[in-house]
Amino acid sequence: MRLTVGHRQLDIDPGETVLQALGRQGVTLPSACKSGVCQACLLRVVQGNPGAESRAGLRDSLTDRGFFLACMARPGDDLTVALAADEAFTPATLESAVPVTDNVLRVWVKPADLVQFRPGQHVAVRRSGGIARVYSIANQPCEAASDGIELHVRVYPGGAMSGWLARAEPGSPLSLGLPAGDCCYLPADPLAPLLLAGTGTGIAPLAAIARDAVAHAHRGPIVLIHGAAHPGGTYLGQLTRRVWPQEVRTRICTQSAGQDITEAVLEEFAAFPDHASAHAYLCGGPGAVHRTRRALFLAGMSLGRIHADGFSAAT
Repeated sequence: MRLTVGHRQLDIDPGETVLQALGRQGVTLPSACKSGVCQACLLRVVQGNPGAESRAGLRDSLTDRGFFLACMARPGDDLTVALAADEAFTPATLESAVPVTDNVLRVWVKPADLVQFRPGQHVAVRRSGGIARVYSIANQPCEAASDGIELHVRVYPGGAMSGWLARAEPGSPLSLGLPAGDCCYLPADPLAPLLLAGTGTGIAPLAAIARDAVAHAHRGPIVLIHGAAHPGGTYLGQLTRRVWPQEVRTRICTQSAGQDITEAVLEEFAAFPDHASAHAYLCGGPGAVHRTRRALFLAGMSLGRIHADGFSAAT
């Protein structure tokens, strides 16, 4: 099969994704998750059909304009596409990056134009060289309009993005993709107990979700658990009460103290007077998210009330 990109004609093997075919033949496309989550690898169809799976999870406003996900596209015939990264990314600048632990930064990025998002969503961040990573948004849309979008970034030694952010100067150019994800507060259920649990920087989207619930005058109990390997990996105490409203009860859970976040979640779930109506929000390492999601389901919580966002490793 033939894959045409601009004036270049490439080949694509049966069963190969468009992203794989491009990379194999030297065409660099921003990508992070390679599983249809980050939406960093958007392309636009000129002619042909990239397949229904390539449009799964995209907004109608994007699919109506011909956008699709290169990492999920496995066309059955010839396909002509246009590089759409510049259309799908908003120019931005780095406002600041402040360490909150030995390996976590609070980063503020200021987009040139308003980026609309729901608290709890994630966004692809791209820097020079086409390097892109996905981070969850930690603040509210009203704050982002003035302060910029807040991200919590775990710094990896030699990280192509995280290491760069740790040493980049304010004003450095970046770009932001289209916010995605549906791990967000549901205002239609204002009396439901909310149980939010995250490991590491998984606390970032949970901060946004908890504060969004408070802003909507949520009347059910809200419990937030932050888990880490050791006390130095948690940073709830270093954040202001603007981030953690008094309506939100917080709890620290560290492995070094023999505490297991899944057990803590089950304990809090069982303590809710009306736990059958509770919603759970789980973010962070995929292992912990999967284990806790399964444990809650076995404890009686329906899967429709468990909103999970397992992070992929992003350096």
